[in-house]
Amino acid sequence: MTQQPFTLPDFYQPYPARLNPNLEGARTHTKAWARDMGMLEGSGIWDSHDLDDHDYALLCAYTHPEASAQALDLVTDWYVWVFFFDDHFLDVFKRTQDTRGAETYLERLRMFMPPHGAVTEEPTNPVEKGLKELWERTVPAMSADWRARFVHSTRALLEESLWELANINAGRVSNPIEYIEMRRKVGGAPWSANLVEYATAAEIPARVAHSRPLRVLKDTFADGVHLRNDLFSYERETQREGELANCVLVLERFLGYGPQQAAEKTNEILTSRLQQFEHAVLTELDPLFTEHGLDPAERLRVLRYAQGLQDWQAGGHEWHMRSSRYMNSEVRPAGRFTLGGPMGIGTAAARLRSLSSSVRVRHYDLSPFRKVGPLQVPDLYMPYRSRQNPHLESARRGVVDWSRAMGFFDVVPRPATPAVKAPSVWTERMLTGYDFAVCAGALNPDGTEDELALGTQWLSWGTYGDDWFPQLYGPTGDLGGARATVARLKTFMPLDLVSAGVPRNPLERGLADLWPRTVAPMGAGHRAQFRETVDVMLDSWVWELQNQHERRIPDPVDYIEMRRRTFGSDLTMSLSRFRTGRQVPAEVYETRPVQNLEAAASDYACFVNDLFSYQKEIEFEGELHNMVLVVEHFLDISREQAALVVRDLMTARMRQFERIVAVELPALYEHLRLPAAARAGIDTYVRQLQDWMSGIVRWHEDSDRYDESTLLRAEGAPPAATVRIPTAPKGFARAR
Repeated sequence: MTQQPFTLPDFYQPYPARLNPNLEGARTHTKAWARDMGMLEGSGIWDSHDLDDHDYALLCAYTHPEASAQALDLVTDWYVWVFFFDDHFLDVFKRTQDTRGAETYLERLRMFMPPHGAVTEEPTNPVEKGLKELWERTVPAMSADWRARFVHSTRALLEESLWELANINAGRVSNPIEYIEMRRKVGGAPWSANLVEYATAAEIPARVAHSRPLRVLKDTFADGVHLRNDLFSYERETQREGELANCVLVLERFLGYGPQQAAEKTNEILTSRLQQFEHAVLTELDPLFTEHGLDPAERLRVLRYAQGLQDWQAGGHEWHMRSSRYMNSEVRPAGRFTLGGPMGIGTAAARLRSLSSSVRVRHYDLSPFRKVGPLQVPDLYMPYRSRQNPHLESARRGVVDWSRAMGFFDVVPRPATPAVKAPSVWTERMLTGYDFAVCAGALNPDGTEDELALGTQWLSWGTYGDDWFPQLYGPTGDLGGARATVARLKTFMPLDLVSAGVPRNPLERGLADLWPRTVAPMGAGHRAQFRETVDVMLDSWVWELQNQHERRIPDPVDYIEMRRRTFGSDLTMSLSRFRTGRQVPAEVYETRPVQNLEAAASDYACFVNDLFSYQKEIEFEGELHNMVLVVEHFLDISREQAALVVRDLMTARMRQFERIVAVELPALYEHLRLPAAARAGIDTYVRQLQDWMSGIVRWHEDSDRYDESTLLRAEGAPPAATVRIPTAPKGFARAR
């Protein structure tokens, strides 16, 4: 027997697997179905023995233990289809590296899952035939909203296979951040989450389907499924199939680990994501129910859906332990899991077992304001030169006058506490020192005087809100009041530009002034998109406040994805898109290359700030939202080592940015047959992102804002030992 490349780690398994009593019926049904679809003998991919050995009916019986016989049959057929697709795509396109043929093949599959109406195309192979038959059996029972979400996740599952194929062709192993995000799309777990809604008869109410709590449940579920699969499939994928999309391999390459250490660290990420799922269920769902006014039946559907995802995790692990498809010979289970102990959402504490040291995850920091001293920022890879707007001095003068008019220097009533000694959130001297015009000028070096003035005022408003918000709610941890404040702020962004009311404080006054001046020239679609970018930034303030109140160090994946929101990346990128004019079709911005371009740029800029602001945030503000701190705790390394890891992540993201510009965007232009004007618009947008990243680096390098001496003599700030106010959320694409 060939020795396994590593010993499987101890898995975090707080929930027992359960088996659906309709298993044998599903086995019989799906074998006949697969034969009817042409997936067995004669397909060149599988025969009957392959299907028996893989036992997808067992997978579905474990992952959907409460599904009816009819629902289990249908779900099992879907999984047989998706695994057949995966093996067929590997054999026909990945091994032959036939990218052009793969694109044509995937394009045809869209015809067999129309968002509206019936399938009219005739299938020409088992994959198309199976998809047509399954689509027609599934969609009549579900709403139009579910159908749209299922189409989106199915297309991602199919079409992002091209990302894997492109990496195989280039011999490229992705960076860790890129891998986690792309694995969700190509790995299929979001698609599985949609089927959980079907199998549990618990369709998510449309008005909360895209909310943060439901997104976290889906994403943590997906990451858990995929990382678990990576551990079990490492041997088959890397040694027999030539696959490069596996987290164990990604960490081997990025961190310089051996297979065993990389497997242990992959398992720690898996554990952290499962615990993030639990945290979201216990802390984020109830406020969501209240905010959106879900009735008892709707709340129950969401909870049934969450338990369905929980069942999938437990059952999926058991199936991986039993299936001949995976590396599990050294850890065969002794027998079937049986029910035992309390079940359902909220009962995890009764069943949690102690984790071994290999899967410990550190979530909490109960020693804020610890003295850390200055952090030596490593040399950063920045291939672009920064530029500055010629209207800088005008913007500098104007933002001070505008901020004064909005009341940013006025005393703002807030809870009395000895820790708050400054008479106002800001003073004019503080604002002058922040010099937001330099940031705005670097972000938009070619902008007009009016554009620069507006951009500088947005930076002032966003940063003022970041400072004001936690001073008001941090000492009390009043999350309800914080959510109410955010909800009221959103009323000052009417899409029809009809005034929503009278501002009560400087933050509302500033937004009420900026909003109409910014969005009046925009079309309705872009106006709505821009509104959403401000919404997500405001919501992220509450997320940071909750973590700060709990003293909870964020899960690494959740931190990176939320950091883009707290930094205001989407907002500033949206303004840049608007400046490219209407020559770029909106759907181009939804493509994988452009979205990955934006994410890479955003992460680079966010991590710049985290490196430079480490001492300020950890020692002077008691902050937990810093990538150096997150890496320090998660990898259990020193802050100096963590800074190097963050630097390496930045370099990897910048290299990815460069590769997208050089390789993926030209291919996208040809694939979409974009006209010259649209290509020029995207090229302009790329230059704007380059200006954005280089300008942020330049500002941090030139500023003394983070020098220890500056922090100690900061106007109105008491000594670090007496400060006990949670820091502001890091917002709006600026250095803190």
